Amino acid sequence: MPEFWVASGHHLTRLDNAGRMTVTDELILAWLARPEVLPPPEACAAERTLHKRLMDQPRAKVSDMELIALQDPDARENWRFLLTLRDRLIAAGTVENGYAQIVQDGITLPVVFMSQLVQLILRNALDGCDDPQVLRAAECFFRPQRSHIQNDTLFLADEELVQLLEQEMHSSPLTAMLSGGIDGLDVLSADNDWTYWSRSDAHTMVLNFGGDAAARAGMATAIAGYLRHMLGLDCTVTAQASADNIDLRWFVGLDQAGTAIGNALWNKQPMPATLVGLFRLDIADHSRVTPDLRGQPIWLFLGLGAGGAVRIKPQNLLTGLPLAAPVLN
Repeated sequence: MPEFWVASGHHLTRLDNAGRMTVTDELILAWLARPEVLPPPEACAAERTLHKRLMDQPRAKVSDMELIALQDPDARENWRFLLTLRDRLIAAGTVENGYAQIVQDGITLPVVFMSQLVQLILRNALDGCDDPQVLRAAECFFRPQRSHIQNDTLFLADEELVQLLEQEMHSSPLTAMLSGGIDGLDVLSADNDWTYWSRSDAHTMVLNFGGDAAARAGMATAIAGYLRHMLGLDCTVTAQASADNIDLRWFVGLDQAGTAIGNALWNKQPMPATLVGLFRLDIADHSRVTPDLRGQPIWLFLGLGAGGAVRIKPQNLLTGLPLAAPVLN
């Protein structure tokens, strides 16, 4: 099978008997090399000493006094976040269990760390997947997207990439014009999907979310894979073409806009945002669902946020389902 998302660090983990990722020293060392943590040239001696000690002993305990000794308050905060992440995951036993506990306990960590965990988990959950549409759709779980409308069709491009293109447009309009800007990016299709494998870490392919049913089906498959891996749910997720005449007994917003849309539909109010994705979730094992909703579909809403952004919150799927016993598999 071709490799994908090498930057996730999946190759630095080891799997337990349940197929979940244990936290290895190699994975911790990769986090210590992140730009948010790597001491800059002007870092104080205490920070450089701490970093060197952890590079030699990635699991070493760090006292509050060591953190207080750091002169840069931003560095001190980043170290606290990293050590909270490291210690939480080690205590939980696996990356998946640690992430779920962080979500359930409402622990605040920087978005960059949470997104990296989600990418790592999805890389494990989708290991062996050979469908680029599924993988590109799954990128939306940990990479914010920017919408782009062309010929009344919704396209999703990686937000960070779009921002770079916009900066290029301002700094060098001629270069941006020659490169084609956003319109010059490759849209994933059956004709070019073979190129995804060599560029999955660059996030340069556009998802034809509005015009290609395969893109929406890919998102449905990614959602189901995530739920099976994290919650052990035997489930089916299908993309829907219309929100008309749905029996809205339970819903989960896949993002903030999706939650607002679901609340409006529940209260029979006008929709406050544009609905860009609707999915039906069916859980095969009815005993996993609360008695009042057994056999009923669960609706998943994806909306368009401010500025045309799409920012999926995968933690909503862990905390928002009507499960009889919402525990990890």
